[in-house]
Amino acid sequence: MKLYGGIDLHSNNSVLALLDEDERLVYRKRLGNDAPGILEALAPYREGIVGLVVESTYNWYWLVDALMDAGYPVHLANTAALVQYSGLKYSDDDSDARWLAQLLRRGLLAEGYIYPKADRAVRDLLRRRSRLGSSSIPPTCWRSRTCSPATAVAP
Repeated sequence: MKLYGGIDLHSNNSVLALLDEDERLVYRKRLGNDAPGILEALAPYREGIVGLVVESTYNWYWLVDALMDAGYPVHLANTAALVQYSGLKYSDDDSDARWLAQLLRRGLLAEGYIYPKADRAVRDLLRRRSRLGSSSIPPTCWRSRTCSPATAVAP
């Protein structure tokens, strides 16, 4: 039996849902954000899992790394691009996890790129620099804790 998984990831817990080929719910549980616990919950279904979708929130690295290291096929949902399917989206964590699995099974999943571990630090620095560059705070204040836009001297 082929299984499709969705993981709705939050800061301190995750909701895991596994669906079969007919989109029937096979497993659903809210788990603490603990890699060994999540891997243990997935273990009985390992052979049937075709893919697992993780929502790309700010804290996805640890989970994606643990799943990939354990040999699971992992997909990162590009949440910004999923808006186009918002008519399919529900409103709570349980249904969101199921919705992610449905998108994978239906071939509608908009995927984000899973950066290799070695490149993530540079990526994160570039994203931070980009956010700072688009802010109203001048570059002369980026590293100062006492500088404010009112006291800053424009370059």
